[in-house]
Amino acid sequence: MNTGSDREAHGSAAGEPGTDAGAENAATTTEKTHVSKAPAFIRRSRSLHVSWQVGVFVVGLAVIAAGVAMLVLPGPGWVAIFAGLAIWATEFAWAHLVLAWTKRKVTEAAQKALDPKVRRRNIILTTVGLVIAGALIGFYLWKYGLTMPWDLKDQ
Repeated sequence: MNTGSDREAHGSAAGEPGTDAGAENAATTTEKTHVSKAPAFIRRSRSLHVSWQVGVFVVGLAVIAAGVAMLVLPGPGWVAIFAGLAIWATEFAWAHLVLAWTKRKVTEAAQKALDPKVRRRNIILTTVGLVIAGALIGFYLWKYGLTMPWDLKDQ
């Protein structure tokens, strides 16, 4: 399992043509500073460290799978998904980068949602949706009363 960057192994440098030097430097800096959170005695042994990483991967995958299930079942689905990603980020540089990207995007979305124009649009769309839903429910009740759809006779 590769937990670090392949840039050093492939000799990719920030100054090469066709690469974005700023993004490359930021990504390389983040990857170089990422250190495994495994205890020192585990990091000393390659086989123990790989076993540790497999365990972290399995635990993170289980938490993410539970989060995905909670998206349709009762429970804090997104919280569990982000928690699983945070578990992975303790060992894997790629997960650390994904988590940082996700945090940045969530912060941007929160700031955008606080924009008065966006809030006004969301309130208007919600109101229109509720009016349409109310009209449909009212029409159903007017036409059929409180009869459930599966109890309707030929009409």
